[in-house]
Amino acid sequence: MIKLAKYSGLGALGASLFASLPAWAQDAAAETTEAATDVVAEVVPVMDKGDTAFMMISTVLVLFMILPGLALFYGGLVRTKNMLSLLMQSTVITALVIVIYIFWGYSMSFGDAASPYWGGLGKAFLSGVTLESMAATFSAGFVIPEFVFISFQMTFACITAVLIVGAFAERIKFGSLLVFVALWVTIVYFPIAHMVWDSDGLIYGWGALDFAGGTVVHINAGIAALVGCLIIGKRVGYGKDNMAPHSMTLTMVGASMLWVGWFGFNAGSNLEANGGAGLAMINTFTATAGATLAWVLVEIVARGKASMLGAVSGVVTGLVAVTPAAGFAGPVGAIVLGAVASVACYFFVSTVKHKLNYDDSLDVFGIHGVAGIIGAVGTAVVNDPSMGGIGYGGAAMGTQVMIQIQAVLVTIIWCGVVSAVLYYAVNAVMGLRVKEEQEREGLDLTSHGERAYNM
Repeated sequence: MIKLAKYSGLGALGASLFASLPAWAQDAAAETTEAATDVVAEVVPVMDKGDTAFMMISTVLVLFMILPGLALFYGGLVRTKNMLSLLMQSTVITALVIVIYIFWGYSMSFGDAASPYWGGLGKAFLSGVTLESMAATFSAGFVIPEFVFISFQMTFACITAVLIVGAFAERIKFGSLLVFVALWVTIVYFPIAHMVWDSDGLIYGWGALDFAGGTVVHINAGIAALVGCLIIGKRVGYGKDNMAPHSMTLTMVGASMLWVGWFGFNAGSNLEANGGAGLAMINTFTATAGATLAWVLVEIVARGKASMLGAVSGVVTGLVAVTPAAGFAGPVGAIVLGAVASVACYFFVSTVKHKLNYDDSLDVFGIHGVAGIIGAVGTAVVNDPSMGGIGYGGAAMGTQVMIQIQAVLVTIIWCGVVSAVLYYAVNAVMGLRVKEEQEREGLDLTSHGERAYNM
């Protein structure tokens, strides 16, 4: 809840009036001033219906990013025999994380425990959350219903978990994946969300800037994805068989839905429908456009042709890169940030991945991990007023860069180490990978008994 401060203007006015009164009237005036001050101090925060409606729409837009956006984006990128498995994984993981978030995820992320690492279990099963309970926004005196804030944050947890599966698509056991996700969001995601976004959090206390989830969502998902694809291993036939996307049409449709939904993701993170949300909105346009054009131009120079796969990769790269900076950068700085991220991600997915010979199926680390890191560190640069940013926090650019790097390193180390432990634990108990013959036949039939297409 927001704590209201006394109005300084009222205090100054009261002092001047008090000094001008005759002695016999001062006692009465003092009583009147004290009573007025008490009234001001007891003003109840206002629930703004416009902000509430804005946040409800933003929440639904983030869900739209996942279902059907990310599901179709990923589904189009795999082979026909595995299309339905990506749709199924996206759908069920979303449902699973929603339930977990209600049971203990919200409490661990934003509970009342004054800990730098987690929020405790005081709000487990939404204990104490009612129609009357409110969550603070960024303006003193204005709040939104806590149920709306919970729903918004819940969708962030969902999409982060779904993002991971693209790295080991076409070869993961469905049951093992669900167990891993349940453990991962509990031990990795919720503590990182608390550390970055809760006012008691460790990284928040450092003054790190992460407007909508560069560390919490994209670096977290990218690192978990990289560790997972390394532990699970390459797909059967990787480097030999044709593993081209089966439907660039669906992938483009999914990427377009991601872009539309991302306005809820970024603008909604402002928690209020005001100029800050407008800045995040225009930056979601400009950074994405800059990144898309940069990827296409690099492809033309390097390969002589621009591909649809490259264009949508640029779209996602720009969206990822601007996420931590959306409310801090100027529109021109956002274009530059998106373009720089695109060049780096293109190099990573076209060169580094092949040199290191690992099979990140849908380039989750190469785009979300790499662009997330560039965006998180670059936020310190584009936030600076000399680069057209708003100068949030007031720290010098160099100082803020070091804070951002520190936040990125904590996220990488915590996520990397714990994710590896969880992958190995699930593999030891259940096995992570399907049998070779099942992988060759495709997960649609072997894991779910259905086909994406019956023609």
